[in-house]
Amino acid sequence: MNLPSPITDRRLQRAKYVLGDLLSSSLAWLFYNCVRYNMGAVTGSYSTLGEFLRQPMVLAGQVAFPVLMMCVYWLSGYYVEVYRKSRLHEFMVTAGSAFTNALLIFFIALINDVMNDRRSDYEMLMLLIAVLFGFVYINRMLITGHSSSMIKSGRWSFPTLVIGRGTAAATFVSQLQSRVESLGYDIRGMVSIPGENDVKDLQLPCYTLDDLTTVCQSEHISEIILVPTRNDDTALLHTLNRIYPLGLPIKARPSRGTLLLRKVRLTDVYGIPLIDLTGNNMSHSYRNIKRVLDVVLSALALIVLSPVMLAVAIAVKLQSRGDVFYRQERIGLHNVPFEMIKFRTMISGAEKEGEPQLTHPDDPRITPLGRFLRKYRIDEFPQFYNVIKGDMSIVGPRPERQYYIDRIVAREPSYVLLHQVRPGITSMGMVKFGYAQNVDEMLERLDYDLLYLENMSLLNDFKIMVYTVKIVFTGRGM
Repeated sequence: MNLPSPITDRRLQRAKYVLGDLLSSSLAWLFYNCVRYNMGAVTGSYSTLGEFLRQPMVLAGQVAFPVLMMCVYWLSGYYVEVYRKSRLHEFMVTAGSAFTNALLIFFIALINDVMNDRRSDYEMLMLLIAVLFGFVYINRMLITGHSSSMIKSGRWSFPTLVIGRGTAAATFVSQLQSRVESLGYDIRGMVSIPGENDVKDLQLPCYTLDDLTTVCQSEHISEIILVPTRNDDTALLHTLNRIYPLGLPIKARPSRGTLLLRKVRLTDVYGIPLIDLTGNNMSHSYRNIKRVLDVVLSALALIVLSPVMLAVAIAVKLQSRGDVFYRQERIGLHNVPFEMIKFRTMISGAEKEGEPQLTHPDDPRITPLGRFLRKYRIDEFPQFYNVIKGDMSIVGPRPERQYYIDRIVAREPSYVLLHQVRPGITSMGMVKFGYAQNVDEMLERLDYDLLYLENMSLLNDFKIMVYTVKIVFTGRGM
């Protein structure tokens, strides 16, 4: 029995984990409170356990702490992938979450609990970690075990499209179909990769890259697997550029020598090894934490900078005719276009006809006020709103227009790898190189953005933000 709707069923599966974790966390905290009381680790005098559990602070904790635990579970990235979970990874993530939650709860509510000696305090903390881990892990283990058995038996499967019709792709599909235990891939068709020789007489529907959007919609495709026969990075990257806009998980069969293997995550070990091309080397927890920090810091920035932005808006309006804000289409995550917002720094109608034009320090289209705003990068402040919307991140490769992307990709196809992440207000390329005045300089800046992509971390993001603040205050924006 195949899953009828991948999107709906993923939501249902995720709901099972979320509700199960919420119930398990509530029971774990209730159980721990009972143990605390019976071991004499509760401050205050209560005649019965029931009296203690009915205290307003205890009841409030029974609601607040499970919610706190759920926030930690979400930040850990556990709910991102709801099928095909690694048992070892599940164990480690659950243990890490239990440890984190126990420390948070200890410093919030338990630090004043009095025991006979310090050793007993440590024992109570270890007990809390064990209880939080045990209750939650049992729930997760049961759900994951059921899902795994359903997938291996072939009762659950996911509509999948294989990109490739060469010998490697044909062998890959044959290996999948001959397995005794299913991996859950329901192959709905194969797509030709330009430049490769297709295998004839395949027993599956065959398509071209131009059919991708239609096929994915009609077949309800939930995953894409790239299986090239040739180790041709240029052809693969051009193909990948066609796939990204679909917004679907993309995996690939490893092939030696291709740059696609640089710092990517292995998604399967015991089955057929595949690498994840949509998540790069980022862990799910890193992506969630980065997103939370983006939203929080951007909201704070918009609040703190609101007087400055109001003054700039009035100045822009008074100095020259035209709108206060300038909106321009840029290409973002998974090659999806969005409108990037800036304070207008040029005369109105500076780019009406012809091909897009990049600016340079002596560009006559820039207004006197605009020159000042660019120098201190104040014109970029409205992009914090883009970050809150989810179009951008505070730190990430600088987004470009499709016109320039086409010209960059024609010379350096590896640019398409930048579409694995949200573009940023600032980036390593902007810090190390600055604004580009032509395609050649864009290619030079690309080296820094690719380096950032391979070394993404919260520490590197923080360093880039610090250097960006330094650039703003020293007026080295242009």
